[in-house]
Amino acid sequence: MRFTRRSAIVVTLAGLASFATSATAATRFRQYHGPEVTDILISKKRRKMWLMHGTRKLRKYRIGLGFAPEGHKQFEGDGKTPEGTYRIDRRNPNSDFHLSLGISYPNHNDVAFARSSGKSPGGDIFIHGKPNKKSGTGPDWTAGCISVSNRHIEEIYAMVSDGTYVTIHP
Repeated sequence: MRFTRRSAIVVTLAGLASFATSATAATRFRQYHGPEVTDILISKKRRKMWLMHGTRKLRKYRIGLGFAPEGHKQFEGDGKTPEGTYRIDRRNPNSDFHLSLGISYPNHNDVAFARSSGKSPGGDIFIHGKPNKKSGTGPDWTAGCISVSNRHIEEIYAMVSDGTYVTIHP
């Protein structure tokens, strides 16, 4: 009888753990069934990002930028967020920043400019959530990425497809 009770408790606890894990995943990986996001527009000066369907604004978000927010990213470690038109080229469900969408920086021109100066253009620029570990404070704290709240990156991650254009204005 004792073995049966213990077995029942173990099975119940395992079931609860499984439910908790799938509930977390369900919140983190949302689904979206609305209009296609055709473009992402970012204004560094206004600290805003818009998800667009053609000319229609679907969503608007407040953003944080690199720790040196003014000017176009030119070199690795400069703390600037790129300016120009890029694409979403990858996604990271296991990001150190909740979830993240990769931006195709550096492009050919970015690489050529940095190399002509004898430097690296850097890379790994993402739209992402807050850090999983304690760090990243203030409005502009990233190394050049675009940050949003974790709740917002969950929504953005669901809405945006790879290949979506990202235009970053000064």
